[in-house]
Amino acid sequence: NTKKLANKHILHTTNSYMKRIILLALLTTNVVVNTIAQTKKELRDSIVVLAREADLHPDSIELRLRKAALNLQLEQWQYAKEEYDNILTLFPNNATALYFRAFAYERMHRYDLAKNDYEHILNRIPGNFEALLALALVNQKMKRHTEALDQANRLISLHPNKALAYAARAGIEHERGLLELALYDYEEAIKRDNKNTEYYIFKVEVLIDLKRYDEAMHELNQLTRMGVPRTELGELYKKCKKR
Repeated sequence: NTKKLANKHILHTTNSYMKRIILLALLTTNVVVNTIAQTKKELRDSIVVLAREADLHPDSIELRLRKAALNLQLEQWQYAKEEYDNILTLFPNNATALYFRAFAYERMHRYDLAKNDYEHILNRIPGNFEALLALALVNQKMKRHTEALDQANRLISLHPNKALAYAARAGIEHERGLLELALYDYEEAIKRDNKNTEYYIFKVEVLIDLKRYDEAMHELNQLTRMGVPRTELGELYKKCKKR
């Protein structure tokens, strides 16, 4: 049960990370943010236009980055990866292309290749938050738990004010059954971002695994006061009452 809940946390963290990365790709490449509201057809049409322009200007990094960002938004991982390949053939140390190619590799479950790109970035930009977080999550997916935890520890030592750093480490600890440590890290994440209801929910799950049901119930009641519908917390309430 603990492992199942921890995996749920990793999945949630990864999905949140995915949305963040796609938005970052759009912003980094100066693609107008309202592309997020475009239809898939409109996005595909934009890609066709950018592809034609890139063919006319094969050395233009900007055009290829813009096209690849839209490929990511459409979840066209292979096409995005190929655009980043084109850039990295000309500029092997381009951090933007390395980072987003690694992300595309992740979505294609090519974790070794993603790991290599993230490590390449960290060799050039030691301590980069996004790359270090991504590397920890990739190692966790690869069942390299010790490496993942080491990277999460480093992430926190370098970025002690980032709530997501503590939440990521808590998920790794939870999966490994280090419940007291996971609880501590969720509490640290909440201190830094006390409006994130997901952190409270994961804290409740750890408290239930620790059989600290009264504390879990208190946190659930806090969540309802924060506006989370009680129906969404029904299973957790049941677990507290079954003690």
